[in-house]
Amino acid sequence: MSTPHEVDNPPQEPISALCFSPDSSRLAVASWNRDVSIYDNTASPDIFSFSGRRIQYRAPVLDVCWGGDSETLYTVGTDWDVRRVDISQAADDGAEGQGTQLILSTHEAPSNKIAYSPSYGLIISTSWDATMHVHDVSNGKFFRVKLAAKPFALNLSPDKAVIAMAERKVSVYDLSALRTLVEQVGVDDNGMGSNPAENVFEGGSPWQQRESSLKFMTRAVACMPDGSGFATSSIEGRVAVEWFDPEAQSKTYAFKCHRQTVSAPADENGEETELDVVYPVNTLAFHPVHGTFATGGGDGVVSVWDANTKRRVRQYQNMGASVASIAFSPDGEFMAVGISPGYEDGQESEQEAVGGSIKIVVRRLAGNEVKGRPGK
Repeated sequence: MSTPHEVDNPPQEPISALCFSPDSSRLAVASWNRDVSIYDNTASPDIFSFSGRRIQYRAPVLDVCWGGDSETLYTVGTDWDVRRVDISQAADDGAEGQGTQLILSTHEAPSNKIAYSPSYGLIISTSWDATMHVHDVSNGKFFRVKLAAKPFALNLSPDKAVIAMAERKVSVYDLSALRTLVEQVGVDDNGMGSNPAENVFEGGSPWQQRESSLKFMTRAVACMPDGSGFATSSIEGRVAVEWFDPEAQSKTYAFKCHRQTVSAPADENGEETELDVVYPVNTLAFHPVHGTFATGGGDGVVSVWDANTKRRVRQYQNMGASVASIAFSPDGEFMAVGISPGYEDGQESEQEAVGGSIKIVVRRLAGNEVKGRPGK
């Protein structure tokens, strides 16, 4: 099994998201410290270290993704803006700087998720204002779509966008249809007028509208690399696996995970009882080669699962704090884990949050380390 290494110079406040660049050589880490830190493996192919580039923002960054190359980032956060950043400029600024930032659009509430589609040249963002912005990266034009409810999670397959929302609603959008719409109705940010709410484009109906298989609030969604389906996770220690094909709905299933059995204090009769402690499943990520997926929970554990055989492939040693984000590199060689205090047990303090409990751990995966297992 691989040996993990802890990346130097992590953020000073909790990690919100992390992702690898298209060529797998860089790792971008967004945090509540109002910055995005860049790490790379130029010094050693097996070890990621701080590159000296830390992009500064005016507000906490909630999500980050790479564009079509390893110099372009897209970010969203509590300042409501969708931003494109050229990080090559940040190198000239020294250890900290803004890079070259361009605002693509502005939501009417904090923007929580962002994703890039290389196949269709789209940047898609969601916001707590219950809208989705669809951007054409080639010309900067975009349009707004009113969502069915407040969004919690977003992920893209090669040809679809999956948005998990409040009220157990899940919308699946066809990316080719969104591409056509942005060409037809997309406008520059300056063309939305003085009252953007009046200019929300309410077309762009989802390809599918579903009810979540999970009863409690969704925390994460991740699409299968082959585009056949997706997984969602909830605050109640459960994961659901679903397929897009309407004829394959009988294959949908859910399972419990990230739970611990603990002994409660003895009662007045001296009898002890066992309690099932349930942790949120904060993050999901599919391996781009093997098609297995990793889950990270508030219990500090990372597990790898085979969606087809419904078996756990591997469980890693407890990380010591809540797992906030997981990412596999596009070439499948690395797995990065962002660790931050999640306050699940009520014992963590703000001082601890700023201390050593915030970590980034990167593994260079062995050949079959996360490969699926045959069914029983």
